[in-house]
Amino acid sequence: MERILEMLKREFPLIDFEHEKQLMSRGCLDSVAVVGIIANLEEMFDISVTMEYIRPENFESVEAMWAMVEELQ
Repeated sequence: MERILEMLKREFPLIDFEHEKQLMSRGCLDSVAVVGIIANLEEMFDISVTMEYIRPENFESVEAMWAMVEELQ
């Protein structure tokens, strides 16, 4: 999960990923940001994020993203 957090902090330095748990709901991330995050996750973890996983709840928090990655590995 730490690798995801580091990547997000680098890509979006103004967002407090350690405390924000509603990234999509509050508009911190939009669909364009999610596409970039997916590309990074796929490269970092050698996974393929299929359409069934591209749901707002999978991108609400770092923990949600990590849970998705673990499921896809």
